[in-house]
Amino acid sequence: NAMGMLYNSYRTRTPMVVYAGQHPQRGGSQEPILAGDLVRMAEPVTKWATQAEDAAEIPVMLRRAFKVAMEPPAGPVFLSIPTNVMDEEAEVEIAATAYTNTRVRPDPEVVGRAAEVLAGAQSPVIICGAGVATSGAVPELVQLAEALGARVHASFSAELPFPEDHPLYAGLLNVISEPALKGQLSAADVILAVGTPLLTVLFPLNEPPFPPQATTIHIDLDPWEISKSWPVQHGIMADPKMALTDLLAALQKHLSPAHQEAAQRRAQATQAMAQQFAQAMDASAQAKWDSVPIAPARMAKELADAIAPGSVLFDESITAGGHLMRHMRMSEPGTHYRAAGGGLGPGMPNPIGIQLARPDRPVLSIIGDGAALYTIQALWSAAHHKVPVTWVIANNASYRILKLNMLEYLGEGAAGRKFVAMDLADPPLDFSHIAASFGVKGVRIEHPDQIGEAVREAQAADEPRLVDIVIDGDIRSRWL
Repeated sequence: NAMGMLYNSYRTRTPMVVYAGQHPQRGGSQEPILAGDLVRMAEPVTKWATQAEDAAEIPVMLRRAFKVAMEPPAGPVFLSIPTNVMDEEAEVEIAATAYTNTRVRPDPEVVGRAAEVLAGAQSPVIICGAGVATSGAVPELVQLAEALGARVHASFSAELPFPEDHPLYAGLLNVISEPALKGQLSAADVILAVGTPLLTVLFPLNEPPFPPQATTIHIDLDPWEISKSWPVQHGIMADPKMALTDLLAALQKHLSPAHQEAAQRRAQATQAMAQQFAQAMDASAQAKWDSVPIAPARMAKELADAIAPGSVLFDESITAGGHLMRHMRMSEPGTHYRAAGGGLGPGMPNPIGIQLARPDRPVLSIIGDGAALYTIQALWSAAHHKVPVTWVIANNASYRILKLNMLEYLGEGAAGRKFVAMDLADPPLDFSHIAASFGVKGVRIEHPDQIGEAVREAQAADEPRLVDIVIDGDIRSRWL
């Protein structure tokens, strides 16, 4: 479990220091029970992993660990402390960690060239990631998108980088289907990527996902990510907020009334496309709107109507995520987090941390049944420490994401194949009973008109609660 969560933290650039005990240094050749090379285990999923060999090293290592965790690209650090080192005493000076200022401005000449490219774009697309939110650059990105009339996609990132209710927001990039991803970018003549890897997908691509005619501009604080997999014409290592501020200033020199009119036309076209897509989703959901098991689209609509004002959302709804994004649009940075590392299970423990950090806000987590099983013991932690998180289990009695991945990977070769060991049935899982065993009050919902009242009651309670919603796991719709 620890390694799985470290992997998620590593992929989502989450700064974190893990401090773990280890067997004493003496006697390791006897290979005692629970002994192992913790540092080598942690190395693939951390920025830095090390072991303290004596007590005097610990203050220096801890200072370095917090510094390394915070420096771009941020990420987890692992520190192993053998028990004999824990027992030692040392005369050392304790000093606070000194953090590096990474508010790096880009070269003005490079910014000027990027501004010229953007000013000449006829069909610009912006791809943004968590680095935008981390640097506080959401207002600047909104202003830039509006000035260009650019369609905005979020990458597979852990934090909301753009207001989801904004007319120019076109949703997440498709990280599973290569044809769908290329379709999202096919009309672009200029692609601006900010604060994100370019691109993180599930299945490796055989060729660049960008159309041949597109010019690509990539802004990120991590030089490793720029041109890592696909060539970009303008790579800029800089803080996203500083870069976007300077880019906006440089762009103003090029924007004429004709540019503004073209931007308005592009914005209107993006809104029309979004409306058509929403109508298509709604139309496909109507046939099963009142069905039992509950249609994922209906669940998403009921949750959107019931969620408490000011809530912070953690989304690990997996294959119900497309419907959730259709109905639940968060607009404020720091209010929508996702399980974006790829490893299952953060939707149980992560909301506890969010609630402790944001005690003034209600926290709602939506998580698939299969994902919940990875870290279900988080319920006990919430009950024990009285942390009032509300979990909604999107219970489709299966690992539906694995089925869809198989269909995507095998294509026509999947026809007629059985899905082996991907169903959570016989016996069915009742998460309300599971929650009760951990000391959390839960309720099982099998009819759509029960969802709203159950969620409102759970969020109003000053204690952890769980709502287990039985939804349809049909794979024929293929909506994510």
